[in-house]
Amino acid sequence: MNNFVKTHGLGNEYIVLDEENISFKLTEKAIQRICNVNFGIGSDGILLKVKSVKADFGLKIFNPDGSEAEKSGNGLRIFCKYVYDYGFTSNKDFTVETKGGIVRANIVGETSNKKAKRISVDMGKANFNSKEIPTSFIMEEVVGEKLEVDDKEYEVNCVSMGNPHCVIIKDNLDIDEIKTYGKLIENHEMFPNRTNVQFAKVLSRNEAEILIWERGAGFTLASGSSSCAVASVLKKKNLVDNEIKIKMLGGELIIEIDDGWNVRMTGEVRQIAEGVLSDELIEDFS
Repeated sequence: MNNFVKTHGLGNEYIVLDEENISFKLTEKAIQRICNVNFGIGSDGILLKVKSVKADFGLKIFNPDGSEAEKSGNGLRIFCKYVYDYGFTSNKDFTVETKGGIVRANIVGETSNKKAKRISVDMGKANFNSKEIPTSFIMEEVVGEKLEVDDKEYEVNCVSMGNPHCVIIKDNLDIDEIKTYGKLIENHEMFPNRTNVQFAKVLSRNEAEILIWERGAGFTLASGSSSCAVASVLKKKNLVDNEIKIKMLGGELIIEIDDGWNVRMTGEVRQIAEGVLSDELIEDFS
């Protein structure tokens, strides 16, 4: 009871819990405490395995501030490793229901002891419809539009991967800049549900480098849905081809986009630890 697994995807770490194996309600306070590096375990978020009537597995994704995310690419790959490694399925192909839709996953590489290592996930369609992302821009698609942010004006490109993204293409990437302006863009009035933010630099027709400010989490080393969003925007602007390597501080992901804007992501995940949440930690949730 109250077992947890901690795993990272390119330095983007999540704690996985099973709803049927915890004795407490996963409240906003509980999420914040578990994710806190000083008072809890420390994590970029929590993945909760739940029942699904529409897919093989159900997944709820929570940011460290307690808010629920629609989708997370790294989180999905981590969750897929969990259900495969811990024997919830022996199939290498299965489906997962998230708040942002149902995705199909495939275990494409294993470690020497038959644990999932490299995982491919169908992330669904890139959606550029402004209202559905959602944004408050009046145009149907937000591609190359101006956004005033404090003392700066950015040219922004918006897309949904089941969750909202704002991509800014730059000649040079500056960590201090995204740490300063990421939160302002995330909470800008033009994004009613807030937004994830990416600064992107095109390296070639098949490579791009990005920095990430994640909604509800802040500056992060890697993000799967962010990689998909950037690849989709760059493809939309005809700056890259259908298969793109996205390079992040935490590592690399391969993103494939077909002519119907279906996006598939492939990358590695590695388990960090497993254990049991203590009774004393759980007492602090109340």
